[in-house]
Amino acid sequence: MEMEPTDELENMNEFDSVIDELRVLARASPLDKEILVRGLRFRNRNVAVGGQNISDVGCLQIANVSVAMGSGVSAAKQASDLILIDDDFEANVQAIMWGRNIFLNVTRFLQFQVTVNFSCLLTILIGGMIIGESPFSAVQLLWINLIMDTFAAIALSTEPPIKSVT
Repeated sequence: MEMEPTDELENMNEFDSVIDELRVLARASPLDKEILVRGLRFRNRNVAVGGQNISDVGCLQIANVSVAMGSGVSAAKQASDLILIDDDFEANVQAIMWGRNIFLNVTRFLQFQVTVNFSCLLTILIGGMIIGESPFSAVQLLWINLIMDTFAAIALSTEPPIKSVT
């Protein structure tokens, strides 16, 4: 989504000087949240926003990831990507931690798959050049692929998140 600067973001230099030091904005008004989200999105940053009121719907809609609380109004729940049943801050931290863990596990799985498949391809190419035929049959390649996919998926899907991920 391409963001256009609004009237509230007239001084982008001042916004940039503040935003480099800011990590978490708590207890902000809905207008402050929306200004922050618009400014960050205009700077191509990823933004996660939490809200539960009708006035938070604007910033929930334009954020990359929007989180609504279970006790919030239905408009905020409909505008959000994720609805947390529990309303405490620890639930937000846990949701972010598990979401990042899933992202890291998918990244690790894909890196493992590329490595295994590249190694297998290299073995087949080198073996084909040296002995004149593939060192593996088609059935053997399918078994290698099945075993590598299965064990890698099990290993990475059962890995719990670590606190440093947040």
